[in-house]
Amino acid sequence: MKEFLVELTTTVPEGTDPAEVDRRRAAESVRAAELAFAGHLVRLWRPVGEMRSIGLWRAEDDAQLYEEVLGTLPLWPWMSAAVTAVQSHPNDPGRADGAG
Repeated sequence: MKEFLVELTTTVPEGTDPAEVDRRRAAESVRAAELAFAGHLVRLWRPVGEMRSIGLWRAEDDAQLYEEVLGTLPLWPWMSAAVTAVQSHPNDPGRADGAG
């Protein structure tokens, strides 16, 4: 699978019922766990003091990432995403093949 660095920013539409926000956030947690179990969500960080997330995600290609992975997040309709496809650097100390 290919790897993608994804920055997600969620903006709740003005006037949204707080109960709907709570429902979607709870469902988001469940879906994130499912995606992690399936190997799509590898790591997830929140920059200190900010309401956005940065994650390492895996998918077969861009289409799968948007349609079957990110697009299935309950908060996706309220999210903006910056996606960067990444690959291992030759000097990456964490390379799977042990080189570097």
